[in-house]
Amino acid sequence: MATLLEMSNVCAFYGKSQVLFDVSLAVSEGEMVALIGRNGMGKTTLIRCVMGLKPPVFKGTIVFKRQRINGLPPERIARLGIAIVPEGRQIFPNLTVEENLIAFADNRSGTPSPWTLADIWRLFPRLQERRNNLGSQLSGGEQQMLAIGRALMTNPHLLILDEATEGLAPLLKELVWGVLRELRERGQTVLVVDKHVDRLLELADRGVVLEKGRVVLEGNASTLRQQTELLRRYLSV
Repeated sequence: MATLLEMSNVCAFYGKSQVLFDVSLAVSEGEMVALIGRNGMGKTTLIRCVMGLKPPVFKGTIVFKRQRINGLPPERIARLGIAIVPEGRQIFPNLTVEENLIAFADNRSGTPSPWTLADIWRLFPRLQERRNNLGSQLSGGEQQMLAIGRALMTNPHLLILDEATEGLAPLLKELVWGVLRELRERGQTVLVVDKHVDRLLELADRGVVLEKGRVVLEGNASTLRQQTELLRRYLSV
């Protein structure tokens, strides 16, 4: 598989505090990669670096589809075909569900079978029921569905989910896991962060563990799942 995203020796600082230390990471086309680590280990900062929302001081190289993207503004990076479901969802509260989805509709990957409104309604029937409701009128779970649907409507090369099931009720978590399973079956490239490591590694192809801003463990997801002592060392509070 061709490499879609490659980070090389990325360092990131907030003021004098260094958050990422020479992080190198690759994501291949059609691959689902789990980014794992305790809170405060640098996962969101890494994602912000990819999206051009990087800290004030940044070093290293990020290449997407053979183009160096560090230094590009976030809107240009998004147009290249990277979509994010951010922690906190960040949907537009004064737009309806349908308007939130249509506003981002594009085919940035040039796929012959792009995601459409009908596809989003099939994935999330609840959104279709509430298609005329404003974003501010949705529950947290509905907002997460909308954030995922909005990202898919751009038909990205790479989909990034930061805390995919954070704050969701059990039934909605299962819905998100089901969506991730379908995305993998469709060959969508995904980089995903979630606290439910066991479930995440069941779905992912590979896992990458961050500890204090460094990559300390990575490999095939099924192999990582068997390394229970190492995972406990890096993930236990």
